[in-house]
Amino acid sequence: MSAREKLIANPKKTKKLLAKHHLVLKKSLGQNFLIDETILDQIVDAAGVDETTGVIEIGPGIGALTQVLAEKADRVLALEIDQRLKPLLKETLHDYPNATVHFADVLKADMKNLIEQTFRPESKIIVVANLPYYVTTPILMKLLTENLPVSSVVVMIQKEVADRMEADPGDKSYGSLSVAVQYHSEPKVVMNVPKTVFVPQPNVDSSVIKLDIRKEKQVDVSDEDFFFKVVKASFAQRRKTLLNNLMNNLLSKDDKPLIVDCLNKASIEPSRRGETLTIFEYANLSAYLQAHLHK
Repeated sequence: MSAREKLIANPKKTKKLLAKHHLVLKKSLGQNFLIDETILDQIVDAAGVDETTGVIEIGPGIGALTQVLAEKADRVLALEIDQRLKPLLKETLHDYPNATVHFADVLKADMKNLIEQTFRPESKIIVVANLPYYVTTPILMKLLTENLPVSSVVVMIQKEVADRMEADPGDKSYGSLSVAVQYHSEPKVVMNVPKTVFVPQPNVDSSVIKLDIRKEKQVDVSDEDFFFKVVKASFAQRRKTLLNNLMNNLLSKDDKPLIVDCLNKASIEPSRRGETLTIFEYANLSAYLQAHLHK
């Protein structure tokens, strides 16, 4: 049997495997499995996987993407939360000795330690995954904020969320998630994926987005926590002005003169809305607000 014949990414094989192992998919875990080899190949190609690459996969499911990754990568580490999949993954990954499955919740896992234990020191580490939609943002923010030795993240996520990550100031999709993702990485949607290539079919369309991790952050801020508090407050009520949002969600109405002064110093009109500010304007504004508050 050739390497391609071993692949399970088609409707017939997927349904047969699930029936064989008496598996009922859990909606609570966002289990939607890919059944299209072409899409899997395109994801792996977009990620730039080769024999020098160590790949982290999150949520391998029955191993369809894992197989294609293992064909090209040096090593694959897949993290799976559903213990019921152990015998099935043992079967589908039997012929891929360079693929290891670690059964754990990625949100609780010590990723630095796992990377150190699994991959060669010289490997280029990337994340490639079909993420469960219900935990997309927490997983991505963990990957982006833990200073992991990861060069890029290529993930299939809900199209609407991908659009928000890539959005520019002034776009209707632009929000605090856009700023957070773009602060840590350079996002680019590489392909859109129809719901028909999954079993079961999700209710939404998907996109594959590539996040190239920045070696240096896009803007220089002295206090990241405060910077993101300013950003979050600015988007709290999208129809309200920046001034109102900062009064209601960061400081108070009594602080109006202080906020107006900081906005003026940052050359930002108080009547503007949060979705019009660039990440550089947010950095500038948070610096002035922080300086005032620590006087």
